[in-house]
Amino acid sequence: MVQNVSIRQLQAFREVMRAGSVSDAARILGRTQPAVSALIANLEAELELPLFRRQRGKLEPTPEAKFFVEEAEAILDRLSLSTRTMKEIGALEKGRLNVACMPAAATMMMPRLLGEFLKDKPDVKASLMMRASPVIEEWVLSQQYDIGLAETPSPSSALKADNFELDCVCAVPQGDALADLEAIEPRHLSGRPMAALQEGHPNLIATKAAFASQKATFEHRFELRTFHPALTLVEQELCYCVCDPITAAGYLKTSPTPHPIVFRPFRPRVVLEVSVLQPAHRPPSVLATEFAGQLCAELEEINQLF
Repeated sequence: MVQNVSIRQLQAFREVMRAGSVSDAARILGRTQPAVSALIANLEAELELPLFRRQRGKLEPTPEAKFFVEEAEAILDRLSLSTRTMKEIGALEKGRLNVACMPAAATMMMPRLLGEFLKDKPDVKASLMMRASPVIEEWVLSQQYDIGLAETPSPSSALKADNFELDCVCAVPQGDALADLEAIEPRHLSGRPMAALQEGHPNLIATKAAFASQKATFEHRFELRTFHPALTLVEQELCYCVCDPITAAGYLKTSPTPHPIVFRPFRPRVVLEVSVLQPAHRPPSVLATEFAGQLCAELEEINQLF
């Protein structure tokens, strides 16, 4: 039974078949003639077949060698292709990246960041899916997705989480008197029309608590699932909005200048807790590691923006 045929033996055999002599094969391989002879002899011992005969001072391949060289070529070509592919993967030139993303980042930030990351990687395929945070957590836990950006879940040994606390900001129409303030408080917005998320959402709960702390009236005029349409309503001077900084940063990077909206710090703090999630029990790909690092750097930058 053949158990110990090595790549070096196959390479030596192929070069002897191509060159027609051990000495020429040794020169091509950068090895000594005795070393190549030993490789051929060991290969014949493993195969239990003679591969060459000497006829009038020349090395003649046996019929078995002429058959086996095709097998050897196929094995070595496949190994070369696999090695090249793995080097390309290691250089972030090939592979697949599966990303799941919360709605706040799915419209502007994540497509831009993913596009920048893949711009010079035409052979990398990607999946970007927007889902609610509990779904993203489940997808990453089940290892269906390499990376998830979601509201911070409960700690789990099956999740690797990089956690961030991001301060929400107040969106105000450009030219509004409140735009002149360095920071905006609930008392400045008392009784004014607000755009906010649906009942039960942590952002709305925290915003209402901030208003209650100053005995300010929270006028919930527009109820929405994300803050992106809220900013359009603020542009039209129909309301104000205490929104997450991911949405605000995406707006500033994509809307024309001068921006119709200005963003001011909101006090007391309303915090968005988000996490970059990865499966804890599966080693990440080089692509996933690199992109997760860039995503974390983007969130750090957003945290410093306002």
